[in-house]
Amino acid sequence: MASISDDPNGRRRILFVAPDGSRKTIRLGKIDRKSAEAINRHVEALLSAKIGGQPVPRDTAAWLGSIGESLSEKLAANGLVEASKRAALGEFLRGFILSRHDVKPATLEVWQQPCRNLIQFFGDDKPLRSITSGDCEQFKEWLLTQKLAPATLAKRLSFARTFLHVARKHKLIDENPFAEVKIPTANVSIRQQFIDRDTLERLLSVANPTWRTIIALSRIGGLRCPSEVLSLEWRHIDWERNRIIVLSPKTDRYDGKATRTIPLFSDLRTCLEEAFELAEPGQSHVIGGGHLAKANGPTGWKNCNLRTSFGKLIKRAGLTAWPRMFHNLRSSRETELLEKFPVHVVALWMGHDAKVCLKHYAQTTDDHFHRATRGAKSGAQVAQKPAQQMAASNRRESHTLLQNEHREAFTASPCDVLRDTAQVFIGEGGIRTLVAVSG
Repeated sequence: MASISDDPNGRRRILFVAPDGSRKTIRLGKIDRKSAEAINRHVEALLSAKIGGQPVPRDTAAWLGSIGESLSEKLAANGLVEASKRAALGEFLRGFILSRHDVKPATLEVWQQPCRNLIQFFGDDKPLRSITSGDCEQFKEWLLTQKLAPATLAKRLSFARTFLHVARKHKLIDENPFAEVKIPTANVSIRQQFIDRDTLERLLSVANPTWRTIIALSRIGGLRCPSEVLSLEWRHIDWERNRIIVLSPKTDRYDGKATRTIPLFSDLRTCLEEAFELAEPGQSHVIGGGHLAKANGPTGWKNCNLRTSFGKLIKRAGLTAWPRMFHNLRSSRETELLEKFPVHVVALWMGHDAKVCLKHYAQTTDDHFHRATRGAKSGAQVAQKPAQQMAASNRRESHTLLQNEHREAFTASPCDVLRDTAQVFIGEGGIRTLVAVSG
């Protein structure tokens, strides 16, 4: 499709036939044969994409972002690329970010929104190399006007930084303009709420059997909802050994993280035994009713209205909905377990490392304060009274001792008062030292 022609003095050309049938020449100047062959391969890829109406291959798109202006202009002059679009933001996001096959479809869904934000602010045709650190600071200020939650704002900026880092790795840009943008730290504790056992009992009392099982698996088992709760099958429950094998769709792409084993807690066992008795014949999953098919679609896991239904259930129980309803059920269970077991054990059961456990799940509850201050007032008073009595007794004894010594000083014989060494005289005027005079 394209060929290399050698000219005198080490100069080379690439010859090819354009889609309209015209013959084209790209003069490379003095260049070694190996480099010319590499350029020739990319020229053929550009020709194939143009003739077939297909996207430019990823490695060729990355190559276009790394070449100099001179070669880029020659490619544009021969109709192979459009200079204004050779490294545009929109094309990069669609070709390098939203078309990745190494991430889950649900992750690509999440990435859609920050990509839309970037295109909305900068424009689809914005050249990547023209984006400056100042532009990124203005993008941050613009996001602040979009009424986003602090955690959402931090995530959007973090995603933008990651996207441009990919562009730098592919040499579409020389440096990441988002590298100097300070990403605000989201205060996780603001949206944390401990769901105590009384609240759990009120929820279970008004829930139907399916929802009792969902709530129990989330609050008592600590499973992620919906992915882990809806993926659980009856065959994963070892009734004899009191253990449950939990499938973890969120972490299954990591080596050894596809499943984890947790205890079949006694209160969870009671709920699961009830659910087992009510299960339909042939029902393989613990949660039936077609919830799994609704939640796990072609684009990954979705909520399938579980949050809406759970909100109605909370209201029916006479309670007020809390932030991150399912996450705080799991977080509350993890907080309970940390009271009884080492952090590395709890983190293993919950399916993350200890750092994530302490940062995103462990909570400080009112009970912690109550237990820490229980009896503090009465204890202080009890300790204070003996101390006061002892101090008063010591003062009385010291005063009596001084008076006795005072009387003895005046009633003693001269030989007792005057010694060859210094003596202490205690009287009304205070303490005085008398030096003995011999003879």
